[in-house]
Amino acid sequence: MYNSNNIKKNTVKYLQQKKNNGEKISMLTAYDFSFAKLFDVANIDILLVGDSAANVIAGYETTLPITLNQMIYHGQSVVRGTKKAMVVVDLPFGSYQISDSDAMQSAIRVLKETGCEAIKLEGGSASVVSLIKKMTTAGIAVMGHLGLTPQSIHQIGSFGIQAKEEKDAKQLMQEVMDLQEAGCFAIVVEKIPAKLAATITQIAKIPIIGIGAGNQCDGQVLVMHDMLGMNSEFNPKFVRKFIDLASIITRTTIEYKEAIENGSFPSEDEAY
Repeated sequence: MYNSNNIKKNTVKYLQQKKNNGEKISMLTAYDFSFAKLFDVANIDILLVGDSAANVIAGYETTLPITLNQMIYHGQSVVRGTKKAMVVVDLPFGSYQISDSDAMQSAIRVLKETGCEAIKLEGGSASVVSLIKKMTTAGIAVMGHLGLTPQSIHQIGSFGIQAKEEKDAKQLMQEVMDLQEAGCFAIVVEKIPAKLAATITQIAKIPIIGIGAGNQCDGQVLVMHDMLGMNSEFNPKFVRKFIDLASIITRTTIEYKEAIENGSFPSEDEAY
């Protein structure tokens, strides 16, 4: 835990130093004040306000429906609960694909209205690389995201492993270099072969954060609901449930209901 009297915000420079020193970077999603505060006290390096909120908070099947205003709301909540961790907010689908002007406006809104340190966007096409160059030139800290990019799920066609073929692997490696050259301070690589992720991590100068990409990346990220075992229906190979919180919450809620029904709650000590 950190000493609340001497807190320094995690920065891009701090993350780069961790890579340079061979120290692993921890990253976890967060969507509200309460969990952000708990994760921050636990010294998680980066809190990602992911567009996965569309799935785990709103119940959609994909990340596509969530709006920029909704992402800003979640970002504001997480920032208020955070003192040390770097807060990164996803730009949602539709907020940066229409034009560079719209994309810049979206990124600036997120930074100004949430108080976060950085934004994240998906893809490594020429248009995305050009956009990232404009953003970083304007002073916006940008995290990239390659491999399985959920915002493009209808184009990709499945949530399977990406870049398995040699041609696709070479293209992904080139995209990593392009994003690095464009000014990204870090890149998330999702659901790619562990050997490829290890090679990318060795070649890249900036931190590479993996999810379903083996243990040789500079850091790891998971969706908080997966890490805490809050979604019993989602069990991909790359997710480790560090606790079965779904069962604990269900059992505790049943005990609460029973205490109400049998009259033991509230007790005399819990009444005014």
